Amino acid sequence: MMRPAPALAGGGRTLANILSATEWMLPTAATQVHTVSVLPSHPSSPPGNLAFSNLTTAPKSSGGKGEEQGIPRFDVVRDDLLHPLANGNKARKLDALLPLLRRRGATDLITCGGCQSAHAAAVAVHCAEWGIRSHLLLRGEQLDVPTGYNLISLMFGNVTYAARSVYAHRDEMLYEHARKVAGTNGTVLWADDIVRDDFAVDEENAHENDSKRVVIVKEGAGTVQALLGVMRLVEHLSNLSSFQKDEVHIVVDAGTGTTAVGLALGAVCLGLHWRVTAVMLADTLERFQEQEKSLISDFKALCHEDCRDVIGADGLVHWVDRSSPRKFGKVLSGEISSCRHVAQQTGILLDPVYTLAAWEQAVDLCRGEDRGAKVVMIHTGGTLGLFGLAQRYPQHFSAANGQS
Repeated sequence: MMRPAPALAGGGRTLANILSATEWMLPTAATQVHTVSVLPSHPSSPPGNLAFSNLTTAPKSSGGKGEEQGIPRFDVVRDDLLHPLANGNKARKLDALLPLLRRRGATDLITCGGCQSAHAAAVAVHCAEWGIRSHLLLRGEQLDVPTGYNLISLMFGNVTYAARSVYAHRDEMLYEHARKVAGTNGTVLWADDIVRDDFAVDEENAHENDSKRVVIVKEGAGTVQALLGVMRLVEHLSNLSSFQKDEVHIVVDAGTGTTAVGLALGAVCLGLHWRVTAVMLADTLERFQEQEKSLISDFKALCHEDCRDVIGADGLVHWVDRSSPRKFGKVLSGEISSCRHVAQQTGILLDPVYTLAAWEQAVDLCRGEDRGAKVVMIHTGGTLGLFGLAQRYPQHFSAANGQS
C-alpha cells in the first residue's frame, strides 16, 4: 500500500522533512547552474550594447574575457535542461502534483492552454510517462503545420481545439469536457480539491473497476501543491556552496506568478535571506498580488502555526514591470535578435515572451549599484515556443535579421 502524502508543516527544518518525504515526479531536484559575465561589446560601445560570456562552459584561460574579479556576472539556473521536451517551471509545478494525483487514483487529467501552451505540452508528456491519459483543450484553431509545443501536445495527449468564445469560460469548459471523458460511471474532481481535502485512494486498488477518475488541473497548474516542486528547487540551490552568500537575489519571469511565490515561500520557510524579483508579463500588479495572497493563504491553511508566523502578512515577492511593456504574446522589434545574440555568445536559448524579460532584469541588477548581491536568473524553459513564434512572425527570423 502506498503511504499517504504527508500533511504540510511549517518552519525551516520541518519543511525540509516534508520535502524529503514527498513523492516526486522528477528523479532529482538537481539542475545545472551556469555563470554569465556581462561586458560592453567594445570600450566605446553605448551602454546597452553588451557582450556575454558563459564562464561555466567556455574554454578556461587565465585572464579570459569576463573572468576577472569585479566584472558584472550572474548565475542562470538551467531548468530549461531538466527534460528534452517538457522542462522549466512547468515541470517543477508538476513535480509534486502529478504523483499526488496518481496516488489518489487519477486515470485521466484535463487541462487547457493556448495553441502553443508549454503547460499543456508538459502535462501531456509527463502524464504519458506516469501512465495517466491527458486531455488538452487548446484555444483557437488547429494549425496547418503543427510545430513546437502544439506538436508535442498532439503526439503525447488527446487534443481538442476550443473556440475562443468557449475558452473565455474556462471552468465551465473544463468541467463539461471532463464529464464527457468520465462517462456515466466516472468521477470528476478538481485538483485544487484533492490537494486541500482527503480523497485518499490506494494506488493498488484505484483501477480495480473500469470507471474513470478524471481530474481537472486549471490552466498553468497554479495550485498550492505546485509550490512544493519550486520549494524543492530552493532547497537544492541553498545547499550549493556557490549559494552560501549573505545576499542572493533571485529573478524569474512571471506568467501566473506561481513560480515566484513558490521561490519566495521556500526561501522564507528555509530561513534564507533571499530576495525574489518577478517580472510581470501577462497581467496587472493587482492581479499578481491577489494571486500571491491566495497561494500564501492556501499554503498557510496547510501549515502549523509556527510556519504561519514565519511567513508573516507582508508580500514576499517584489513584482516589477518588464523593460518593454507590451500585450502578452507580442514580439517587439529587436527581441529575436537579442535572443540570437545571447544564444550565439553563451549557448543559452531564450524566448522573447518569457525568459528574455528575466535575463534583461538580471543583467540590469548585476550591473547596478548593489554589486554585493549574488544575482540568479531562473531559466523557466519555454524555448520550444520559438517554433510557434517563427510561424507567426517569420519576418523576425529571416537570415538577414541574423546578420551582425
